[in-house]
Amino acid sequence: MLHAATLSNPIPVFPARIRCATVLPMPTQAKSTVACSLCCLQGVCLPGDLQAADVERFGDIATTKRRVARGASIYRAGDAFDCLYAVRSGAFKSVGGSHNGDEKVTGFHISGEMLGLEAISAGRHGYSAVALEDSEVCAIPFAALEKMASVVPALQHKLFRVLSGDISRDQGLMLLLGSMSAEQRLAAFLLSLSRRYQRLGFAPNRFVLRMTREEIGNYLGLTLETVSRLLSRFHREGLLAVQQRDVEIRDAAALRAMVGHW
Repeated sequence: MLHAATLSNPIPVFPARIRCATVLPMPTQAKSTVACSLCCLQGVCLPGDLQAADVERFGDIATTKRRVARGASIYRAGDAFDCLYAVRSGAFKSVGGSHNGDEKVTGFHISGEMLGLEAISAGRHGYSAVALEDSEVCAIPFAALEKMASVVPALQHKLFRVLSGDISRDQGLMLLLGSMSAEQRLAAFLLSLSRRYQRLGFAPNRFVLRMTREEIGNYLGLTLETVSRLLSRFHREGLLAVQQRDVEIRDAAALRAMVGHW
């Protein structure tokens, strides 16, 4: 509940909301034509466990692909739910409002991960999804997905696994904020990113932080100063090599030992 390649070309700015049924004129729409069967994320996205014929069927319902400029929202808290969104490139944060009206970061999402799962039950989005960088998503109409899942057991199973993973990340956040020290929270966060990048086929020990240190602190319940201080300390102690947003994990075992129950 983060992406390995930054888009090199400027991408048109989108309206604040991109709805599944919206049809926008080119070039603002900036639609992609890459089929699911040719996508490099096929192994980690929803159709990852499907047979070739079913991947094609899935591609027929996930035809809407949108590029989203940094800072733009796919949906906002309170919007009616009609689509799930698979992150094809880039990264997003989920944000809600705190009791005092400030923005609260509730999660980060990278390539191959799904956005909008929290809205399935309520029928409305509980959070806003905001692009951390120029990104691209595939919009999957949920009604069509449900219909296909009812006759394709592998897709239904994969959807359940994705939902289970989303719940596990929420439980992990509760653990981070409830019982861990500041250094344990940051260590667990970095280890989680490492595993997620590894799942995408990238090196688990070297990655770029797509979010700012302030956003990391907001997510972990820490101040910007605390996050910066801890990253500097981890660097001095040889646990990490940090150069702006570039991170190299040099002693994963020590980070795991710090967390204690990873």
